[in-house]
Amino acid sequence: MGSPIYEALRLERAGHVVTITLNRPERLNALNPALTGELHAALDEVAAESDIRAVILTGAGRGFCSGADVGQQLAALEGQRAPSRSGRGVTELGPHLRRIPQPVIAAVNGAATGAGLSLALASDIRVASEEARFSCIFVKRALVPDTGASYMLPRLVGHGIAMEMALTGNIYDAQWALKVGLVNRVVPADRLMEEALALARGIAANPPITVRSTKQLLYQVDQALEEILPQETAANLPSVGTEDRAEAVRSFLEKRPPVYKGR
Repeated sequence: MGSPIYEALRLERAGHVVTITLNRPERLNALNPALTGELHAALDEVAAESDIRAVILTGAGRGFCSGADVGQQLAALEGQRAPSRSGRGVTELGPHLRRIPQPVIAAVNGAATGAGLSLALASDIRVASEEARFSCIFVKRALVPDTGASYMLPRLVGHGIAMEMALTGNIYDAQWALKVGLVNRVVPADRLMEEALALARGIAANPPITVRSTKQLLYQVDQALEEILPQETAANLPSVGTEDRAEAVRSFLEKRPPVYKGR
């Protein structure tokens, strides 16, 4: 692979398997513009390589991905400006993960919240560390589930569990995630990458054309993922520019309970 130089992630190849590691551990691998752009670029690079047969997505440090970088949103919110939707941003990462031909295994090593949860949902298989935590936290930021979460979550865990996660924004541990079908398996933290790599190698040992065709076939019932993104954006519009949206971000950064006023 003639890899470009990545700064916010690591791209490592072992045989027919590539591991993409989100590498902003000091921010629990939150998706700022640099990391978002590099992840899109890495997925493009991997998709173009016919010799790559499986992909592992994980995070450096103690987090998988804490979602969009809230710290970079406050200035725009206080200026009453809507976040930019141009180009390939965070919300397009879910469909991009689904679209690449290789199966993707999410090795969830820690917190997977907000858009980070969406990345795990968009992966084809999820292996969780015992230390993994999951939250559809969007409602706590005065947002609806996005990056495809509103589409993928109920299809994975059912309507009732998806409603609970989306309406409470609660944090759930790995064993709960296994019980409701959010993840395929839970392993000790020190065995996470070993398990993910063994699974990826098992997939890579199968006929690669058949593997790619199988991934496409099993998503034929879910053809409308891209169609939900404009609906997520539209559903967020009533909250854009509100005091509550700014308060959701500000209270998070100030580490205090939010006070919402319904305006």
